[in-house]
This record gives sequence, structure tokens and C-alpha cells, in this order.
Amino acid sequence: MRRMTLRQHPVPSLLTTSAMLLALALALPLAGCGDEQGELTQWMEQQKREVKPSVQPLSAPKKFNPQAYTQLASVEPFSTQKLSVALKQEARQPNSLLSAEINRRKEPLEAYPLDSMSMVGSVIKAGKPYALLRVDNLLYQVKLGDYLGQNYGKITKISETDVALREIVQDAAGEWIERISALQLQEKTR
Repeated sequence: MRRMTLRQHPVPSLLTTSAMLLALALALPLAGCGDEQGELTQWMEQQKREVKPSVQPLSAPKKFNPQAYTQLASVEPFSTQKLSVALKQEARQPNSLLSAEINRRKEPLEAYPLDSMSMVGSVIKAGKPYALLRVDNLLYQVKLGDYLGQNYGKITKISETDVALREIVQDAAGEWIERISALQLQEKTR
């Protein structure tokens, strides 16, 4: 019996050749980077040696001296006790403008802010002028002396184009003062 042996050929296959060329193509650019990397490292080391940081030292912390709270027995600024004392004092010395308004019965239109009302017309009944006001899509008839708005507004004049009223409001100092306001006739746009 004859023995057959396989002979290896010295010619590499096409796949092996292309893999070797690819590896060589990738290695060549990397070989060039090695020199640049060295220059970069040297430059960074040189910069570290030349640059001296200038950091200002922190000042020592101030000593904290705790203080005892001595106002524990006094009234808190936002307590209901302080508010009730202020309201009682206000009730003892009421403003003349406000005292008459507080003691009377509220009218229905005083539940609405003035800017939610609009004058839509006026009529004269039995020689007296009446204004027609729209509030929440409802119409109300008002006459001289009626109250409306949330600032104790009392109607002082009714004309075909406006309703004048006197309101009582607080000014910046907390004093109650009179202010004149008006509701203008709102014409419907077509």
C-alpha cells in the first residue's frame, strides 16, 4: 500500500493575502502616530513644569456666637392672637366711612368684582333712571343708591352712557378712602 502525503504549497490563499494587506494598511498610519504622541507627551510635561497655579488661600471662618432667643414669650408676628387683637382695636376705633358700610345688609351685586360687570343699557321708569348691568350672562336693573362691587360701591349717578359710583378702598398706608369709579356703556360690535 502506498502512502499518500499531502504536500503543502508555499503559495498562500487569496483570503490570507487580503487579510495581511488589510492589517498592514491599518498598522502603517498607527506607526506614524507614535512619534506625534511622544511630542504631545513632552509638551504636556513641559507645560506642567512651567505653569505655577496662583490660588488665594481661604480666609479662616468667622467664629459663630449663638444668641439666646428672647422673644419666645412675646406674640408671634403671624399668629391669630395678634390678628384678633388688631381686629378688636379696629372695631373699637372704626373709620367713619367704613362703619356705616359694615353694619348694613349686603346687596346681591356686591358679591361680584366690578370688572366682571358691564353696562349694556339704560331705561327711565317713572321718571327715575335705571341702568342695565350684565353679570354672569344675567341682566340686573340698578338705580341710584344701589350697591355693587366688592369695595362698598354705591351708585351716585346714572346716565345713558355710564354709571358713576363711590367706592371705599384702603390706600397704601392702610387708611380707608373714597374713590370714584364708573362703568361705561359697552356697545356690541357687529
